[in-house]
Amino acid sequence: MSDKINDGGPAFPRRYTPMLEDQPGMSLRDYFAGQALTNTLICESSGKDFAKMNAEYAYLLADAMIAAREGGG
Repeated sequence: MSDKINDGGPAFPRRYTPMLEDQPGMSLRDYFAGQALTNTLICESSGKDFAKMNAEYAYLLADAMIAAREGGG
């Protein structure tokens, strides 16, 4: 079993062009996590632990969205 996280591929795929070859952009997982994060920031807490908890939760939601998208969640 692979430990590689399924990042869903590029969030905004483009056609190949030589100038953009080294600029794949954000992954779908990063995009989903960013979207999920906006919902978690409504809470009125602050501090490092709060930020870390919200970031981890956002990626947990992003992973669930990718699994659901692929029919596995």
